[in-house]
Amino acid sequence: MTTRLRDFVELVRLPAALSVVGDTLAGAAAAGWPHGRRTWAMPAASSCLYLAGMALNDYADRDLDARERPERPLPSGRVRPWEALATATALTGAGVGAAAFAGGRRGAVTASLLAAGVWAYDLALKPTPLAPLGMAYNRGLDVLMGAGPTPGRAALPALGLAVHTFGVTLLSRGEVHGTDTATARTAVAGTALGSLLPSAPARGGQGPPWAPWAAGAFGAWYGASVGAAQTAAVRRPDGPTVMAATGAGIRGMIPLQAAYIARAGSPGRAAALAAAVPVARAGFTAVSPT
Repeated sequence: MTTRLRDFVELVRLPAALSVVGDTLAGAAAAGWPHGRRTWAMPAASSCLYLAGMALNDYADRDLDARERPERPLPSGRVRPWEALATATALTGAGVGAAAFAGGRRGAVTASLLAAGVWAYDLALKPTPLAPLGMAYNRGLDVLMGAGPTPGRAALPALGLAVHTFGVTLLSRGEVHGTDTATARTAVAGTALGSLLPSAPARGGQGPPWAPWAAGAFGAWYGASVGAAQTAAVRRPDGPTVMAATGAGIRGMIPLQAAYIARAGSPGRAAALAAAVPVARAGFTAVSPT
């Protein structure tokens, strides 16, 4: 990989895109896979919007990062501010375009609302107390984007991913200077709730009879892996421990998404998604997701 390409991989936190692929798949599974083959284009749309948010995040935080994280691509001078902004703009357009291809006008509208939420978060909400709610909105809407014409059927996975994202975002605000015990406990409580939601009975009992057991197993995996890191932050809420818990929370998106896909009656697809966890772990070792 050339140095220049690696700079942009680091800018957008490319391996972290693996944590967002399952959002629209969970929404599609809950809605009965409404788009057929085109359902599989929605993860591309979701990934583009996520990566756009990462580039825009660094553009918006470039002055703060110059003080707190000077090794990042923008403050280090490896990527220019206009390049980060252009990258975010291009990826946003690609994401909305892919959603339009996958879901027609409805998909384009939902993706546009999600894109607006991403830009609002990075440019306005991030330094405010509304930041965790803004990120939760974006993640929930990402799940609903996969449900196509029946978003109501994906309400539970959208809620579950939104609750998880709220906790991760709340905790992540202490990645540099640490956080307080109450904040870390709030994140743990959200994870505990998130590990139980996929066990709620699904409408119609879709899929093989062991699908609910698979959903419970993936939910337990999620709760154990994320909860352990967040509990460590409760005991020692310093910057490095909080950063490790945030990384675990980002990786934990994948087994949580798998739990909802299994709950909807597709444990095989859930297992295929869960296979991305070791790949994500290896990618996060090379490029930090935070």
